[in-house]
Amino acid sequence: MDYQAIIKAPFGLVGIRCDGDALAGIDFLAAGIKLQSPSSSFSRKVCEQLAAYFSDPDFYFDLPIKIASTEYRSKVWQAMRAIPHGEVQTYGELAERLQSSPRAIGQACGANPIPIVIPCHRVVSKAGLGGFMHHREGDALNIKRWLLAHETKHVIPV
Repeated sequence: MDYQAIIKAPFGLVGIRCDGDALAGIDFLAAGIKLQSPSSSFSRKVCEQLAAYFSDPDFYFDLPIKIASTEYRSKVWQAMRAIPHGEVQTYGELAERLQSSPRAIGQACGANPIPIVIPCHRVVSKAGLGGFMHHREGDALNIKRWLLAHETKHVIPV
């Protein structure tokens, strides 16, 4: 995969994909991958905004995004962006609000190409953490735990 930057995050490495002057993807990468300086002024801006968020969980992202999506997923992702920092909603609550099903909400969350900026980590199960990036255990959930802990003092059940 071609990245316009690969940076350190508090939980590992993050690959940034841009399409011109728009953010197209954020990927969580395995340890051992070489860091990569931003290749453009826009990718530098993305890195700066991510660093600002890692320092201040209330930081507001102001980045143009360009992602291919269905109308349904776009609607779910927009709803996720409306969840305030430090708060969570369950898959069921989001499904009720969007007149959908919790499973469909979970699938849209897992397909989110720009985690953190589109905060799918703020959507949880009514009985605990739920999944993250189509995973129900391992590193993905550790990243979700970190993001939630970073934004809130609430304890999220595992």
